[in-house]
Amino acid sequence: MSSPILVLNCGSSSVKYQMIDALTEAVLAKGLVEKIGDPSGVGRLTHTVGDDDHTITPSLPNHYAALDAVVAQFTQYGPNLADCVAVAHRTVHGGTKFKKTTLITDEMIETLRELSPLAPLHNPPGIAGIEAARAVLPSVPHIAVFDTAFFSNLPPESYLYAIDTELAKQYSIRKYGFHGTSHGYVSEKVAEILGTTELKQIICHLGNGSSISAIKNGEPFDTSMGITPLGGLIMGTRPGDLDPGLHFYLHREVGMSIDGIDNLFNKRSGLFGLTGMTDMRDIDAACHAGDERAIQAMDLYYHRLVFYIGAYHALLGGADAITFTAGIGENS
Repeated sequence: MSSPILVLNCGSSSVKYQMIDALTEAVLAKGLVEKIGDPSGVGRLTHTVGDDDHTITPSLPNHYAALDAVVAQFTQYGPNLADCVAVAHRTVHGGTKFKKTTLITDEMIETLRELSPLAPLHNPPGIAGIEAARAVLPSVPHIAVFDTAFFSNLPPESYLYAIDTELAKQYSIRKYGFHGTSHGYVSEKVAEILGTTELKQIICHLGNGSSISAIKNGEPFDTSMGITPLGGLIMGTRPGDLDPGLHFYLHREVGMSIDGIDNLFNKRSGLFGLTGMTDMRDIDAACHAGDERAIQAMDLYYHRLVFYIGAYHALLGGADAITFTAGIGENS
């Protein structure tokens, strides 16, 4: 008797999913949807059952289209989605409202919508995934696992901003950190491999969204992303750290609206702003072909990454392990 759980991870430009038997941890099916919203207009979906890969290249303008394509693959190739006993959703921003795994309800989804301005690239597609999955599987429990939960106990010197204290308290302005499910899991696996939790670790989660963390004896000590997933490392469409004064300059001198600046920094910056491409495989190929924009973009990317590794090495007083994960970290 199996007990299948569907796990959905809706990222800013991708959806990763697995159907896992909760009793045996066997993977019954898995898949990856890539290049959602890509300027080329062409996405890619690979659905794997056993040793069989089924790949299609549909138009994927948004995450609703991506989830529709995933459901169609399950319908055509199996396993039967109706057999699932629960659905687990990787959910990005829980703010101060959600600090642990939470049962999804209509009211909870509305709270997630309220938190969307803090994660405009992630909470909306995450909500889209939740709604699509609830429509397909309305009679099973849906669970949210929050990216921000792991970093909810950062030390004050790491999560506080040097702004008016009362304003920060009133509006819950603080560093939240993201990719917590990744940083938490990877740091645990490193401790398992090295045989001790008494470790100073630096975890580099490098994908279309990228972050880096300092972990001390199993507990988060610092992380690069802040109140939103915009800060820190250079990413697919996000610039990472910027002088905050740039926002004012663009508004006052260039005449950009606040919404325009938001769109620029979340969707038209980072590697895309530097090269016109978001996929590291394409940028890597352009570098090897001698493309100057791509080469310069990679120089910036490496510079920022090394900067953070050095900073966390100093804050921790050394490092016992530096670990690379996520699409770029695992494959580049």
